[in-house]
Amino acid sequence: MMRRYSTTIISIALILGLCCVVGTVSCRNSRVAQAEEVIPTQPDYADSTQWYITQRDAPVDIFYIISTETGDYTIGGNPCHHADTRNDSIRELLHSEMVGVDQILCGNFNYYSPYYRQCTLQTFTSDSLVAARMPIAMTDWRKAFAHYLAHFNQGRPFILAGFSQGGTAVVDLLKQMDSASLDRMVAAYVIGWKVTDDDLAMTSNFRPAHDSADFGVTVCYNSVRDNTCVIPMISNGNRIAINPVNWRADATPATLVSPITQDTVTVTLDTTTLLLQVQGYSGTDYIIPLIGLEGNYHGLEIALYQHCLRRNIALRAERFLALRSR
Repeated sequence: MMRRYSTTIISIALILGLCCVVGTVSCRNSRVAQAEEVIPTQPDYADSTQWYITQRDAPVDIFYIISTETGDYTIGGNPCHHADTRNDSIRELLHSEMVGVDQILCGNFNYYSPYYRQCTLQTFTSDSLVAARMPIAMTDWRKAFAHYLAHFNQGRPFILAGFSQGGTAVVDLLKQMDSASLDRMVAAYVIGWKVTDDDLAMTSNFRPAHDSADFGVTVCYNSVRDNTCVIPMISNGNRIAINPVNWRADATPATLVSPITQDTVTVTLDTTTLLLQVQGYSGTDYIIPLIGLEGNYHGLEIALYQHCLRRNIALRAERFLALRSR
């Protein structure tokens, strides 16, 4: 039986996921790379243990790539900067987000989330570390998505979504996506990451969302208290944004009751920076260790807007199915 999580616990888990620092663990099935760094064995996506799947016999799927849930750790005294998907203590961290997102966002849809050798949090302290380490994670999510399309999807419409490091995966998968798959994509949610001019120049697969019900589009947003609270790596250079509360791409403000603090907050899209300005949140500002900044709400991007996202996913899928049935 699937373990049940309350909304509050899920929200906290999603917020704290980026904060974790994993200690020394034992590891099997790993090889040692140059400079003593340990690279975990690549997942085999024909192995059911490398997936979290909830099959609800629905006409639409959600394919979700999780955020950064792993910190640097050591194996036999050697450093490891990627998640070992076969290690139980690390899998528990990855699994918690998979379950949480399924329960708060998915509704009645089929849900597929792959374990992958995600980069650790410390990777995101510099662009050079990201460039050096991201190809391993990229290899995994590409293989997982290809396996999903070939063996699980069975021609159904699907929603592609990812948060933070998972958002980078959505951007990458969109750049690789063939036209047949793109035609079945209800929408792509790049949550807490960016779509840059370079990304847009590589493909026409990015179509900015303009309202709550268009489909085949990319939804993207990043939340801050104000423009002094930017984490450049996450949001600088973003070219696609929409307000997930009122689903407008202009500066019309919208209000919602925070499911975390019960505050009534106002969310406004700054059409110059393409950042969401969040006013009235009374909770302690979430500060991401190593790369964080007070007043940057990166860790809240799913938890704060969870009800808006759940309703929107359902609406876009409903409209897609209705038009396809004509």
